[in-house]
Amino acid sequence: MRESRWHYHFADLFEQAVDRVPDRVAVIDERRRVTYAELEARANRLAHALLACGVRPHDHLAVYAQNCLEWVEALFAIYKIRCSIVNVNFRYTEPELRYMLGNADPVACIYAVEYETLLASARDAQPRLATFVRIGDGSAAEAGAIPEALDFEAAVAGQSPDRDFEERSDDDVYLLYTGGTTGMPKGVIWRMEDVFFALAGGVDVFTNVKVTSPSALADAINTDAAGGLVTLQTAPLMHGAGQFGIKRTLFEGNTAVLPRQFDAEQVWRLVHEHRVNTIGFIGDAMARPLKDAYEKMKDEIDISCVLSFASTAAIFSPSLKAYWRATLPDHTMMLDAIGSSETGMNGFRIVEKGAERTEGITTVTASLDSVVLGEDLEPVVPGSGQIGKVARGGNIPIGYYKDEAKTEETFVVDRAGKRWSIPGDFAKVEADGTITLLGRGSVSINSGGEKIFPEEVEGALKAHDDVVDAIVVGVPDERWGEAVCALVQAEPGAAPSLDALRAVAGELIASYKLPRRLFLIDQVPRHPNAKPDYRRAREIAAQLAAEAPTA
Repeated sequence: MRESRWHYHFADLFEQAVDRVPDRVAVIDERRRVTYAELEARANRLAHALLACGVRPHDHLAVYAQNCLEWVEALFAIYKIRCSIVNVNFRYTEPELRYMLGNADPVACIYAVEYETLLASARDAQPRLATFVRIGDGSAAEAGAIPEALDFEAAVAGQSPDRDFEERSDDDVYLLYTGGTTGMPKGVIWRMEDVFFALAGGVDVFTNVKVTSPSALADAINTDAAGGLVTLQTAPLMHGAGQFGIKRTLFEGNTAVLPRQFDAEQVWRLVHEHRVNTIGFIGDAMARPLKDAYEKMKDEIDISCVLSFASTAAIFSPSLKAYWRATLPDHTMMLDAIGSSETGMNGFRIVEKGAERTEGITTVTASLDSVVLGEDLEPVVPGSGQIGKVARGGNIPIGYYKDEAKTEETFVVDRAGKRWSIPGDFAKVEADGTITLLGRGSVSINSGGEKIFPEEVEGALKAHDDVVDAIVVGVPDERWGEAVCALVQAEPGAAPSLDALRAVAGELIASYKLPRRLFLIDQVPRHPNAKPDYRRAREIAAQLAAEAPTA
């Protein structure tokens, strides 16, 4: 082990946990399980293999696969040699993949064999991309398109398991590509120390107190043989929620159960089989199918082991909160958190039975360094009703990779010289200082001079019993400029009317925000990370509106 001091670096934080609980199970995927010591050794071997291929510190390396143990091994191997991960969306089409490779500048790609043909067709978008490591059977039909690709297992087997890498730095870069709600993905650049305090456990969310040393999380690990929690990672590792979920689990010496992809019935089977204690998920897009699966399976499974049920990164609507609060064991802590790739954690709330809804998506207690700023970059007055934008100071990103204009737009400096990250989420501050999130301004609808936030309307629509999912966009309207249009995915056999939806949603939001157009569709368009695909939704709404003129 290195004798030098530890840093607020993901590789260091992982290695400290390895040293505390080497024999504890670290990760369980669909094929096998590994202890902390085994995961460490395999990550070290892969790191040495990458160095032998010519990878050097500060290079970018792409990972292109669905959830698997190899993804986790690649994650820490790349950090160990002071490089940055390029998280590739496994649902990309060729044009999207070409953009990603061209923009992110990876020198190597670790990928699942099923994506080899597509990767081969797009590889010329990045001249620096020279090393390929294939996860999976090299004799599969998809293999062969990249003949020089190394086999993952052969690469791991042929190298040293020793931890003999150069010292890392708090200033090493963490890179996270985020799709947001519009446009092509953007690479958010963080210093390791900053992202640790913003997203990776450096601040106690209940007290807003920072840890005092890089070893603080490891020092708190329960090293007893029966110690440690079991967490279930429902989000894809190519998404920030999935990455930080598994990092927090491993930094704290716990065990991660890792399904290949989200399947609601499988989630409950894994909870029952592995006695899972904490479940993290992405808003309604996961909470709703989890509800349907639970209703189907509840007589066959035991969920008394669940201690925490936490939503992040997307809308968790009031109706589903009420269902889960009534369904989960009383001892289960249910959380609703907000944040972004550009700010980290902005706030959270503990969801309690009978809690009143404040108009908006959700109301949370602000996290450390999170505020709502007006156009003058001054904090809005609590209880004033003024709408501002969620901002975070302190530990924030450096900027966007290769995008100076977007960096200047998002990361701003106020008159006092303080730097803020303001990615565009609108909010207001209640009289008690809590923050009510309204939605992302980049997809807001201007109807009759009023700014309407789609996410808020979507949450209200989902209070109707026949609504499975909903997405809201603006369509051109002669009177209003833009009319609020709802694309609704209904329960099988159901066909809720516009009047019925307006009646239910009108109990939660103001009348001017209610939809004026309604189209029932088979499935709401969403990205692989469960976030709504507003670009595709606008295309669908425009086509349907053209085919069905307003009555």
